[in-house]
Amino acid sequence: MAKVGISDVAARAGVSEATVSRVLNRRGVVAATTRRAVEDAIRELGYDRGSQSQLVIVLTPGLAQPFFGRLCELIESALAPQGFKAVVCSTTVGGLQEIDFVTSMMDLGIAGAVFASASNTLVGADPGPYRLLQERQIPFVLMNGAIEGISAPSFSTNDKVAAALAVEHLWNLGHREIGMIVGPVGNRPSERRLAGFVEAMSALGAEDPGRLVAHQVYSVEGGMSAAESLLDQGATAIVAASDYMALGAIRTAGRRGLSVPDDVSVVGYDDHQIMGFVDPPLTTVRQPIERISQAISATMVHLVNRRQVPAGELMFDPELIIRQSTAAPR
Repeated sequence: MAKVGISDVAARAGVSEATVSRVLNRRGVVAATTRRAVEDAIRELGYDRGSQSQLVIVLTPGLAQPFFGRLCELIESALAPQGFKAVVCSTTVGGLQEIDFVTSMMDLGIAGAVFASASNTLVGADPGPYRLLQERQIPFVLMNGAIEGISAPSFSTNDKVAAALAVEHLWNLGHREIGMIVGPVGNRPSERRLAGFVEAMSALGAEDPGRLVAHQVYSVEGGMSAAESLLDQGATAIVAASDYMALGAIRTAGRRGLSVPDDVSVVGYDDHQIMGFVDPPLTTVRQPIERISQAISATMVHLVNRRQVPAGELMFDPELIIRQSTAAPR
């Protein structure tokens, strides 16, 4: 039997070969009725779609922190066995933004997009990139934050559980003056962690569970600044919203002549592999990014092949990794 080609699909659908190519590669604008006709012809003729674009863009807020580099590496590794090539697009202040990447990469032809802790984590983010992908019928998946009014599969670490794990660990050690360093206001994962922190402290009997809270940027310097405020208010333990923030808190404690964990305990979040080798080795909450990456890959394959996938957000439970940065208070 002769191999079915683009010309056969075009003839069956009653369109030009150029139109079939645009549908296969998701390039340019194609009317919904025309797209359906082409898709129907592809299925009826059994056309091998192996020649269509297999590029998937992975959008991240930057690669300065090891966590995001590892995340992109895992997503790339999970997609590769499925025949997809991941292209990492890192958005930075003053550099190319998501809409720039999405627009330019769509012109080249992409199979899908992964928003990996990108603008989908921000309340009030520009919906432009998502709307543009929807208009072109290019599937996309979200990680660590769903967008209001945008229907797409989303996979997240359960941030409330993460905060509760850290609080319960410190409380059981005997700490009562527990502070939290969270990200900027309007960051969805950060707000979830804060809600989990307040709920856990309240459940354990803290009188004013939200008293020791400091918002800062996700960086070592942000952690240092926030720790200054919390230590001034008498915190004996600190829960940080990222490992880098936790390292900043440890540095601030050291500059004050305080020992970690003898004088102050610190818990991080993410668990990059290097955190077991810092001084002291960091107690932290591990995001299950291996499992999340596998789920993203499987979902992307289903979406590209026009298979039905569950809508909404799927939560993955984190794990507390106890090392040497936490101890009972003096």
